[in-house]
Amino acid sequence: MIVSMENTTTSAIDKKLNQLRDQHGVVTLGRVLTLVILAQAGHSEAALEAANFASHEHPCRILVHVSHSQAESTRLDAQLRMGGDAGASEVIVLHGYGELAEPTETLFSALLLPDAPIVAWWPHEVPPPSPHTSSIARIAHRRITDAARSDDAFETLAELSDRYVPGDTDLAWTRVTNWRIQLAAVLDQAEPAPVREVVVEGSGRSPSVVLLGTWLGTRLDAEVTFVNNAGPRRLDRVTLVRDDGEIVLERPGRTVAMLRQPGQPDQQIAMPVRDLNACIAEELRRLDPDEVYGEVITTGLRDVRVAQVVDTTGEHTPGAARFLAAHGGGRPALDRPQPPALENAADPVAELTGAAEAPPADPSVPTPGEERA
Repeated sequence: MIVSMENTTTSAIDKKLNQLRDQHGVVTLGRVLTLVILAQAGHSEAALEAANFASHEHPCRILVHVSHSQAESTRLDAQLRMGGDAGASEVIVLHGYGELAEPTETLFSALLLPDAPIVAWWPHEVPPPSPHTSSIARIAHRRITDAARSDDAFETLAELSDRYVPGDTDLAWTRVTNWRIQLAAVLDQAEPAPVREVVVEGSGRSPSVVLLGTWLGTRLDAEVTFVNNAGPRRLDRVTLVRDDGEIVLERPGRTVAMLRQPGQPDQQIAMPVRDLNACIAEELRRLDPDEVYGEVITTGLRDVRVAQVVDTTGEHTPGAARFLAAHGGGRPALDRPQPPALENAADPVAELTGAAEAPPADPSVPTPGEERA
């Protein structure tokens, strides 16, 4: 059921929702959160489709604000979707013109589910420079962005790093979840041995490549080499270089990955490229801050030891190289020994996921600040 309302108010929308529930028996019982989508005109349907898909796992109220021209007369049009047209959710699409083209907490307050968490999602643009300048971001428990959708993904990644606050996450990180799971499982089963170098190959314009390489390099205390390839913005191959040989996880297509390990036959693993539906469904499963992402996007990008950035695209200034150099990660890797805790680690997956206790600081190793100096 779809109901359209022109030149309306949020108070009138709320009354209409109550009327529709009384007439058609639609209730809000079981709604676990409010998902606020802040979209651009002409680009809201893909985000709404993903939200509807995720709502079957996470019943919620979906508020979509579509920004139109601020030069037009101020008005608010709305569309209410319930039942089969809204998945397992109530969907309220708000089209804001003039002064209402800017989404604010005041605009949404009457439509938020009481005592329910709020998740804000910017599917097509970067949120304001600071959460404190956006009332929607300030009241949200989680804030979801997508650096890969930006015209300059690495400039966006830098902005996200500079203004990170707990509760932020980015879909460029969500897209590498399956890679992280498979690599952690491989190291959990392999004989304990230090990883000397990590080689991450993929699009030179994919922020996911940089985030995964940073996570692996900082967790394993290994040098990282980034190989920039031409093609779609995605990840192609990860190689873990160890004294007993190389562990290679490669996905040449979009659905099946190949795992190669020393002394074992090659294995095929189902690992499809994650679409928007799967990424949003994953992000709505947790409403607490993603601490691992927070470490990667902040200290990880500063502390990762980049051995080199290899460009196979023919570009003179590949995006990843420019970004890493600007953030301190592009400096030559330090020539220092592996910490004893990692050399003798009995559980490498604990080191990878951060479950193990961090080793004590070595006074002979300079701090990141001293390295930059």
